[in-house]
Order: sequence, then C-alpha cells, then structure tokens
Amino acid sequence: MDSLSIEITGLRKKFGHHIVLDGIDLSVPSGSIFALLGPNGAGKTTIINILSTLVSPDSGTVRVAGHDVVTDIEGVKQSISLTGQYAAVDEILTAEENLRMMGRLSGLSAEDARSRTAELLEYFDLVESAHKRVKTFSGGMRRRLDLAISLVVSRPVLFLDEPTTGLDTRSRRVLWEIILKLAASGITIFLTTQYLEEADQLADNIAVIANGRVLAQGTAEELKSQIGGEVIEIRNEKDEVIHEYPTDGSIREFIQVLEHFSNVEAGENRISIRKPSMDDVFIELTSQNKEAI
Repeated sequence: MDSLSIEITGLRKKFGHHIVLDGIDLSVPSGSIFALLGPNGAGKTTIINILSTLVSPDSGTVRVAGHDVVTDIEGVKQSISLTGQYAAVDEILTAEENLRMMGRLSGLSAEDARSRTAELLEYFDLVESAHKRVKTFSGGMRRRLDLAISLVVSRPVLFLDEPTTGLDTRSRRVLWEIILKLAASGITIFLTTQYLEEADQLADNIAVIANGRVLAQGTAEELKSQIGGEVIEIRNEKDEVIHEYPTDGSIREFIQVLEHFSNVEAGENRISIRKPSMDDVFIELTSQNKEAI
C-alpha cells in the first residue's frame, strides 16, 4: 500500500456564519500529483491554507507528511513548500538575487545559497535571464521564478494554488512540464486549478468540490466513466459546437439524437462523436449541485 503524504478526515471550517468546508475527506499518496477542482468560492484555497498551517481547522483531522497541522505545526512547515496564486517575487531584484536572498532567509550558507541558485536557474530555464530585473519578466517567467523560490530548500510536499492562472497557453504548458518533472523526482504535488485540462493532463488523482463538499474523486478516466458513453456534437460551418448530446453509446440513443436533429435546419452543419472530457464531468457534477454554480 502506498504511503500517504496528505490525509484529511472530516475537515470543517467556517468564517462567521459561512460554512466553507463541510466534512472534507481526501488522501494523497506520496510522490503523486493531486488536483483539486472547483468553482470560485468552493473552498480550494482554504484547504491549501489549512494544509500549510496558515489557517486552523474548526474540526477534523489533517496530517501532512505524517505531521498534524494543529499539534505539530513546525513539523508540517519543515515538510512543505508553497506557491500561491500570485507571484511572490521582488520586482526590483534580479532572478538570481531573489533566489539567493530566499536561500539565505531559509538558513543556507552564502556558498550553499549560490550553489542552489545556480541549480534552480538551470532547472527552470532562467540562466539567460538571471541578471535581469524581475519587473521586466513575462508572466510565465515570473511563475517559473516563483516556483523556483518555493523550492530553494527541498521539501517532500509542494502546494500549488492555481499555478498557471493568467498564463498564455505556451507558458502554461512549459509549467506543466516542470510540474511533471518535479513529481517524477519524488515530490508530492497538491494543486488547485480552475483549468479542467490542467487536471486532466497532470493529475494522478482528482477531486471535485463545491459548497465545501467533495462531489467526486478518482482518476481522470474514472471520473469521465461516470458520465457514461460518448458525446455527440453538432458543429456549424465554422467548426463551432452548437449542440451537444450525451449518450450511453447505444445505437438506439444515437438514432434518437439524429431524429431530434432532423427537425433542426441542417445547413452546413456536421456531426461528430467524442469521449467525455473533464469539462463534461465538471458540468455534470455541478449541475447536480446547482448552488455551486
């Protein structure tokens, strides 16, 4: 049985009269990538904040790398790295200066800080930009530097709170490659995201939450299998999807969809069939919990 880096049982949290987390149960095997999906306000960031000891739970048990987040805060802090939603870098300093400063603040000697900085600049493809002020960096470069800073001191568990928000497609995919490399090195990664494709591409396991509760969890394929068979798409002459019909994959239901569509002006429209996506999973789960939308 795989060891667990994160164990959450019966987690509850409210702010004032607003219940944010209402009995969360999650477990994350060591060395895996776990993605937490949910709409805005679902409680994703609150879970990250509790796991990283920034916020205390009201009830329940939460353990990170074997340490309780309430009774062993220091043990948790020594086991984790955290990258928040926004790049926490000093824009006036260069990339190298940011990394060396964080190394020294983390207790590394001057020599070790220089050595670790060189390693991270190479790893995150920032060598050519090492001596440039961060205020000149693109969004993708800032996020890579922010992630590098969080790894100045190696920890077994890494929290990423919406790591690619605001990045263009190319920068997002570069960061995905880095995240996969980190997981391959043995680091356990717990990330929150609103990008369904991101969870599909990266995560070994996924949980979907809304209204402070877990709606479903499993691998991407397990979650997709809950939706059923294929999805029939009707596309217009611009290749835009204008109708979607989930089916159980049977000929009978396929014929029913065709009969239904026969009453619609066909024009240059065409039909195609695809497997369910994480978008379908998310829509299906949240439509069953309408308060989440």
